[in-house]
Amino acid sequence: MADFAAIRARAAERKGGERVLVSLLGPAPDNRDVAKLSDDRLLSTIAERVFAAGFVWRVIEQKWPGFEAAFLGFEPKRLLFQPDDFWHELASDSRIVRNPQKIRSVRDNAAFVERMSAEHGGFGKFLAAWPAGDQVGLMAFLGKHGSRLGGNTGQYFLRWIGWDAFIVSSDMTAALRDAGLDIPDNPTSKKDLQKIQDRINGWVEETGLPRKHISRILAMSTGVNNTPAQIREYTGE
Repeated sequence: MADFAAIRARAAERKGGERVLVSLLGPAPDNRDVAKLSDDRLLSTIAERVFAAGFVWRVIEQKWPGFEAAFLGFEPKRLLFQPDDFWHELASDSRIVRNPQKIRSVRDNAAFVERMSAEHGGFGKFLAAWPAGDQVGLMAFLGKHGSRLGGNTGQYFLRWIGWDAFIVSSDMTAALRDAGLDIPDNPTSKKDLQKIQDRINGWVEETGLPRKHISRILAMSTGVNNTPAQIREYTGE
């Protein structure tokens, strides 16, 4: 495997120097902070990531106040109390993106969040307690027990709530392959994801960086060389 210092140096050169690179990494996450998040805010973020998948993110962001109103502030207990007619009517509600499958996922994920919250004293506490070095295991759990939370959607959900997550983007994958990791262009199998997890965990031990920063450095070291302004707009940081 290539030395991570060389990967970081390449990313810094592409972005205009080490100082610029550091400014693009965003704040270091602390998984303990996730425990403080309320169930309604976590369900809201789940729904936002689900509706944003395969859609223009900016449109979802602009319409989000309408989503919040339509879905009753994403309070799980309140949503689970609603009759079937409530959910049917949402399919024609102009305040939201009217995708019936994704609307149903809110109901299913409300039940998921409520169940995990009851077992752990809060869904955030459950997420915060999951070992930081086993994101792959958490992704598998979210994909199995949640609705439409498989693949990158689950990864983006974890990143958006402040969990120290890596994102298996095409650029990050290309950087890992270039560094010598034996994975395909589109790694989705448990075996390949575990290879990525193990390699990133090794770099965490070596560098002391959070997984979020390692993920971003990898992505910025290759592929389309987006400007710092484009990256900040994309990440919102």
